[in-house]
Amino acid sequence: MKRIALLFFLLITVQAKASYLFLPMDESQSNHLKAYGISFWVLENDVKVDWLLNYQGGAFLFPYYQAFENELIIRGVSYQVISDAQANSILTEIASPASNMDAMRLDKVPKIAVYSPKSKQPWDDAVTLVLTYAEIPYDVVFDDELMYDELPKYDWLHLHHEDFTGQYGRFYRAYQHFPWYQEQQREYEESARKHGFSKVSHLKLAIVKKIQAYVASGGFLFAMCSATDTYDIALSAEGVDICESMFDGDPMDPQAQSKLDFSKTFAFENFILERNPYVYEFSSIDTSPAQRGLKEDEDYFTLFEFSAKWDPVPTMLTQNHQHILKGFMGQTTAFKQKLVKSEVVILGETQSIKEAKYIHGVFGKGFWTFYGGHDPEDYQHMVSEEPTDLNLHPNSPGYRLILNNILFPAAKKKKQKT
Repeated sequence: MKRIALLFFLLITVQAKASYLFLPMDESQSNHLKAYGISFWVLENDVKVDWLLNYQGGAFLFPYYQAFENELIIRGVSYQVISDAQANSILTEIASPASNMDAMRLDKVPKIAVYSPKSKQPWDDAVTLVLTYAEIPYDVVFDDELMYDELPKYDWLHLHHEDFTGQYGRFYRAYQHFPWYQEQQREYEESARKHGFSKVSHLKLAIVKKIQAYVASGGFLFAMCSATDTYDIALSAEGVDICESMFDGDPMDPQAQSKLDFSKTFAFENFILERNPYVYEFSSIDTSPAQRGLKEDEDYFTLFEFSAKWDPVPTMLTQNHQHILKGFMGQTTAFKQKLVKSEVVILGETQSIKEAKYIHGVFGKGFWTFYGGHDPEDYQHMVSEEPTDLNLHPNSPGYRLILNNILFPAAKKKKQKT
């Protein structure tokens, strides 16, 4: 009813003489994160948005309505009211063949799902944090929804920091006696039995295959931290027991490494499994703190600059007001470049240690993006720590990368020029 009332208000509102709202996304923007939420909200009200790639940090442009200006003021987002002539001048400048800019029309409201346990977890999730802060709606789905084939209802899927190998996050050594760990294991085992599987790893493989089919049919997949490498590990280990007895009741296949099939994975190949269940790593994909050799004040990654007119997809995913970003850790902090498949696009890297932080690829008709680390504004987030307060980080360049992915499915698809 509220949305119908707003649409009616928009229809009867007389546009001002200056008839566009321009949201700069460079350093002049007071709240970058909520600017994405405003753009999403405008789409929800059946008004198209132009995303101005590489123009003032990836600015947004849409028709002026008083209700939109009121909302910008309420949410604390910087904006300018500009005339038709000014808007046309900007679009003409962007269209010039000499400029590395493009105008991407956003014309669809993506339906968003987050794959996450329904029960309370002892850590927070960067994506749900920023979606909530930006006021972008989403649904929480988990094993039941995916097994009952509800995933195709959604345009975009984020994978919470899940362990798709069935090893309960490799928390056994430190947290096996904690109530939350024991409750999670009980819930996961119960869910596996409910869906006809004798092991959690078998259920998670079925989930991984559902997600794979979703992407192949045109879905958009985004994952962070351990959901990135464990997803690929699970794909490569189909039909192979890679779990030790404390996880599934019987020993790991001693020949598991030689049985991995890297042709099935999205992003990684030639990695080595971590066989010791007491080590807080899944494989050689992740770069451990000892291997990285970086202190917090030395840890940065750089975004690549792409051709907006020729490579619009990676250009959308790397829109930012900063191109050198603070690093941040996680169970999976980043990815060894030598283990990333050659067809994968590296969007952000720490070249000094040959580490990929932010990567993207195509599978079938769909797309996927993997982003290493746990929380862009908490360098070393620990289990049981308080969630990050994004009111303190409204201009976070690290969180902007997440929101670029949210708007990606809203874009009117252009023919790829390369």
